[in-house]
This record gives sequence, structure tokens and C-alpha cells, in this order.
Amino acid sequence: MITRLAAAARAAAALLLFAVPSLHAQELVAVPPLAAPVTDVAGILKPDQAAALDAKLRAFEQAKGSQVAVLVVPTTQPEDIEQYGIRVAEAWQLGRKGVDDGAILIVAVQDRRVRIEVGYGLEGALPDATANRIIDEDIVPRFRAGDYYGGISAGVDRMLRVLEGEPLPEPASRSPAHGVPGLFQLLPFLFVAVFVGSSVLRSMFGRVGGAFATGGIVGALTWLLVGVLLVSVATAVIAFLVALIGGFGGGGGPGRGGWYSRRHGGGWGHPGGFGGGIGRGGGFGGGWSGGGGGFGGGGASGSW
Repeated sequence: MITRLAAAARAAAALLLFAVPSLHAQELVAVPPLAAPVTDVAGILKPDQAAALDAKLRAFEQAKGSQVAVLVVPTTQPEDIEQYGIRVAEAWQLGRKGVDDGAILIVAVQDRRVRIEVGYGLEGALPDATANRIIDEDIVPRFRAGDYYGGISAGVDRMLRVLEGEPLPEPASRSPAHGVPGLFQLLPFLFVAVFVGSSVLRSMFGRVGGAFATGGIVGALTWLLVGVLLVSVATAVIAFLVALIGGFGGGGGPGRGGWYSRRHGGGWGHPGGFGGGIGRGGGFGGGWSGGGGGFGGGGASGSW
């Protein structure tokens, strides 16, 4: 009897191994057909809201060529939104073939999950870090307040502006980095202190003592300005060495190096061309389809 029960259990387990994957495949959320830039399966958008987004995205495609779409579903379970997003991207093929300039904003209402899926060709313009900031700063706060349309609209607006070449502003909290530009502004004064002050301090305390005093004063000034210990210590050591050997051997000033050259780097694409006429594009509900673009999993996800 025990042998028969064991055999039956093994047979049932084998059947389950075959049945579970099949059952899992049947339970996957279907990818809706692509007929317009905005697909709201969950029904959270009012008709005029969906129409406004639709017109904006159609106008962007006409001006830029890139395709951006919005998909709202109740849930992506049993898949994660990342897995579901890949299936949507493969089915819709947004963006031009060979250019791969498509992007999708996906919202799963019941899961409280949101994702920005980015095509290969837009990964430089809309990298994962930027997509993550758009979710955290523009979309999620409005979703938490119950404003789904506001979050989707703000997210779409920021995505389109970034794709037009507008960089995101610097994050609000950058702690120690705020003081670093001030250090560069103070460098000329620090070098004057080293060259002039060190000679006075050496005459008072001797060569080594004067160098120590110079390094301590410069390090203290740097600490007051920057508030970063490692930077202050490094500056103090440099000032000590300069004072000890009696100054640099020559002169080029360091004030205009390449540190600021990154500040105004060019963005992807070119500014201009996207503006008036938003909301006056093609009729809401007209035919719309992907252009054969490819996706590779780039983007970011978030929760609210």
C-alpha cells in the first residue's frame, strides 16, 4: 500500500511539473493591441484626458520622429512589470526600424507599479538614471496623492522634454558637492595665502614650523568653505609641501581647468521645433502603430 501511495505521489508531482508552466502561461496578462499612443485598459483616464495625451504624443512623433506611448493596465501579475514591459515592447515595436527610438510609460494600478521602457536608440538620451528620476520626482508623488492623470501627464511631459535635449536639473540634495565650486572660487586666495603667508610664517616659526602653520591655516579655511574632511586635509598637505619647498616652480593658474566644461554639455538631438500646436494633432482614436523599433530592457521602474 505504501509503495502504491509513493508511486501515485510521484506521478502527481510529475503531472504538476508539466501542468504548472502551462497554467502559468495561460494566466499571463495579455498585451493589448496598439491602436493609439494612449491605451488605458484600467479605465483611470477620462476621455478628454486620454485625448489630450494622445494629441501630445502624436504631435511629438510628427515633430521628432520618435514614438512614445502610454499603457495603463490593472495588473501585470503573475509577471513583474519589467517582464511584462519587455513583452509589450516586443509586441508593439515602437520607434523607427533601425533607429529604435521608442519609449513606453507603463502603469499597473493594482500593483502600484510604474515603468519607463526605453528603446535601444533612446538609451543615450533617456538613460536608466534619468528615467528613474522622472518616476521618483514627477510621477510617483502625484500617484501617491491619487492624481493618476497628473502623474502620467507630468511624466510624459518630462520624457518629451528630455528627448528634445533638455537636461534634468541637478538633484535637490547633493550634500558635500555643493561646496566644491566654492573651493575653486577660493583657490586664488589660497595660493596667495600660501605664497605670501608662508614666507611670513617661516620667518616667525622657522621653515618646518612655518610650513605646518601654513598648511593648518589653508586646511582650516578649506574646511570652513567646503565642509569635506578629505578635501580639507588634502589641501592642507599640498599647502604644507608648497610652503616647505618655498613655492611652485612656475606659474600657470589652475582656476580655468576643465572642471566646468561638463556643466553645459550638449544634449541629444537639438532644441527647438517642439512647441505650438500641442493638443491640435491628429484626431484621438485614429490609426497608430509601431515602426519596427527594438528594445533591450533599458529603463527604470518604481512604486507608490
